[in-house]
Amino acid sequence: MLYLRLSLSLLVALVLTAQSRIIPIREIQPGQRGVGRTIFTGNKIEEFQVEVLGVLENIGPRQNIILARLSGGPLDKTGVIAGMSGSPVWIDGRLAGAVALAFPFSKEPIAGIRPIEEMLASGKATPPGPRAEAKFGEARLAEVATPVSFSGFTARAIEQFAPEWRKLGMTPLQGISGQGAVSKAGASNPPLEPGSMISVQLVSGDMQVGADGTVTAIEQDRVYAFGHRFLALGSAELPFSRSEVITVLPSLDVSFKVSATKEPLGTIRSDGNAAIVGTMGRRPATIPVKLSVQGTAGLQTFRMQMIRTPALVPFLLQMVLFSAIDGSERTLGSSTVTVTGELKLEDGLPPLKIKQAYAGDFNTPILAAMSTAAPIANLLQGSSETLRISEINLAVNSTEVRAQWQIDQISSSRREVRPGETIELAVALSTDKSERVERLKYQIPAGAPAGPLTITVSDGTTANLAEARTMLSLSPRPAAQLLTQLNGLRTNSSAWLRVSRPEPVYSFGGIEMPNIPAGLAMLAARGNPQPLLTPQGTRVAEFEIALGTAVVSGQKSMQIEVKE
Repeated sequence: MLYLRLSLSLLVALVLTAQSRIIPIREIQPGQRGVGRTIFTGNKIEEFQVEVLGVLENIGPRQNIILARLSGGPLDKTGVIAGMSGSPVWIDGRLAGAVALAFPFSKEPIAGIRPIEEMLASGKATPPGPRAEAKFGEARLAEVATPVSFSGFTARAIEQFAPEWRKLGMTPLQGISGQGAVSKAGASNPPLEPGSMISVQLVSGDMQVGADGTVTAIEQDRVYAFGHRFLALGSAELPFSRSEVITVLPSLDVSFKVSATKEPLGTIRSDGNAAIVGTMGRRPATIPVKLSVQGTAGLQTFRMQMIRTPALVPFLLQMVLFSAIDGSERTLGSSTVTVTGELKLEDGLPPLKIKQAYAGDFNTPILAAMSTAAPIANLLQGSSETLRISEINLAVNSTEVRAQWQIDQISSSRREVRPGETIELAVALSTDKSERVERLKYQIPAGAPAGPLTITVSDGTTANLAEARTMLSLSPRPAAQLLTQLNGLRTNSSAWLRVSRPEPVYSFGGIEMPNIPAGLAMLAARGNPQPLLTPQGTRVAEFEIALGTAVVSGQKSMQIEVKE
């Protein structure tokens, strides 16, 4: 009994000690003064002053904000700096919270401080809610933008995708990389502590993408930072590294820290409303990405590691792919870009195959990058299962010639045939400088019913439209089924000749099922929110006309009559 009393007394003492380290929001009063810590240059943590103006209650669901005026260091010239998110603030020697919000275009460094109580609660795996924001007339108090630095990317790639990053609440910057380096030759990096800078690494390797913020608190191996959400992922698996500040750049819009990524530290496990929460030591699994670009500058190979977050993989991949092409090939003027490769998956699933070609006179690389990412997005977002990507390998071939065939005409040796007879089909194609005719023979199936047959020749994109509409209209479905559909999509470097009969086609889970019983057809069509009866005719046969690496465009159709 005595041992139990001593244990309870010790536990109470520990709880009281932990509570005494923080100041609850109910004790915050206007006029109180405190001190904050952040890095303005290098690894040196410096102090700035804080004057409490008041408390904004219920700025969001169960969210309160301490409004304060900051001073000291460069803050009088810069205002609240992007990258200061998470900078810890102490009042009366106790931790009050972290700098998290600011007024854009404000003439004074007035900040919103996230209460530490809310940040500590973010360690629990709760789904994030709406962003904290408040309006005062024309003024708006919003989460401080997170500076995201790009290393190894072309300036055009950053400019192309900057609007999408800003929609995510980030300020895109051209950055530099020093991953694994020490701050000074022969010196060790200082220990991570409140006020230190960290970078959440979305991509690392030959190209790097890192989002910077400040550490608010450290409890054993747990790190609390940012003071607001990062990408609102909830539970997360994101690597983070130390970040070193090179300089602070004042701006009329948003001043920001220019930084360099240093050695890896651990894993961000939670991305909630009030903070990101990480664990020191363990690094999460990432996706190895290999890009090979063959063009006028020769062969260049890029190797990277990318986060596994399904919602971000297609976006990051298209930016990486565009930058790889842009850095070695021209983006203006005639060009042809082919992309081949595969996305490998775990759990015994077959790979997703990539094979497409793109041609044009303007910005063909961005078309190639976005189109390559599209089937990957369809797979990750359309699967009813959680997919784990094990590897991505892509090979790009780029030429400074627009290699494109236009489908001009399709003709048949006969317009009337009988079952079992053979006809010769001719497809005429042309470019700006040449013409060609592709011929093939087709035998009408024995027992084919009398009536018209439609013969259509088109590019792969047009031929894929029916399948694409079906995939977009269906709810999430098994990964194996989705992979079969995606791998069955046609490449646009070939012409596709299809023979079809004008009969209703019923589609169940994306699989065509012609000639089903009438009663079942009526039952399937009645009250079903997804279109089961499609207007396309039954596909009798399909042939691929391969045309090398050139892009095919256009569509032509004709009809022949099957006689009894």
